[in-house]
Amino acid sequence: MSDSADPVEHRPLIVAGTGAAGLSAAVYAARSNLNPLVFEGDEPGGQLTLTTEVENYLGFPEGISGPELIDDSKQQARRFGADIENGVVADVDDTTRPFRVELTNGDVYTCDALIAASGASARTLGVPGEDELMGYGLSTCATCDGAFFRGEDMLVVGGGDAAMEEAAFLTKFADTVYIAHRRENFRAEDYWIDRVQDHVDDGDVEIMRNTELTELHGSREDGVDHATLVRHPDGHPKEKLDDPDADEVEQFDFDVGAVFYAIGHTPNTGYLADTGVELDETGYIQTYGGTGGGQTKTDVPGIFGAGDVVDYHYQQAVTAAGMGCKAALDVDQWLEEAVDAAATGEVAAAGDD
Repeated sequence: MSDSADPVEHRPLIVAGTGAAGLSAAVYAARSNLNPLVFEGDEPGGQLTLTTEVENYLGFPEGISGPELIDDSKQQARRFGADIENGVVADVDDTTRPFRVELTNGDVYTCDALIAASGASARTLGVPGEDELMGYGLSTCATCDGAFFRGEDMLVVGGGDAAMEEAAFLTKFADTVYIAHRRENFRAEDYWIDRVQDHVDDGDVEIMRNTELTELHGSREDGVDHATLVRHPDGHPKEKLDDPDADEVEQFDFDVGAVFYAIGHTPNTGYLADTGVELDETGYIQTYGGTGGGQTKTDVPGIFGAGDVVDYHYQQAVTAAGMGCKAALDVDQWLEEAVDAAATGEVAAAGDD
């Protein structure tokens, strides 16, 4: 971070992220007169903007599109006084008070408190058809979108716990759930493998080992029509497509009505790497948790975490919004305590004189 850059502005609170967590935090913070400044990163609205229809968010009996839910939430936050600006947080200096927050464009802001609500980005494969069909038959969240494809054959890509859990969940809606895994053996825990095997025995799930997805076919109007897959008995078949020494790789088209990626998420926490905020081995923020107040606190007083950047398990819009609410309430209490402590310190100092 550039120590010489003059701050553009100081705010009591900066919120990083405009997903459900960040915008919920902004609403509550603005209503508490904390004058929050919210930075919208390079994935405005987070994963909700990739969801064409949200039917499980409380208060919308007819459902609402993900982008519309985000736009309405922004309007709500602005109504109470939150400011929302484009900007990607690149670095946070927690060695000084107030905190210095630097954006990728070099602008520096200062703040008394920071809520990290920058979310987690779903990992993708980068195959042809992916960008066009994301949200139109291709999804990274089975619990969000599985019900839209009742009676369809569904393909889950992955081999870890998330893939097994999503495949088991999708059996409620699918004709047949197919799991494509690029290796012979799964990385999932035995518990999930056993659960999926029960579904295999019941005829609800079929497993395609040593198989990878190479292309998606369809349109936004009609959704996913079919997928192209490759298979090789030694696993990792895509790596062998251009290998002249490898045995011939089997390539085939596969009819399927929906595809779900379950290959993990990457938390957007790079800007906290040089701070005292504790991250787990995969980069998720470690917060206090518990049942009392201060659940969203981190190891750095004044920095709080909310949403998918903390929660790698549930990853639902409604749970993220709830955590954003908690973070704003925690910030409000923390700032009040900080003011009280400063006032007490001033009184004590005056008495010492």
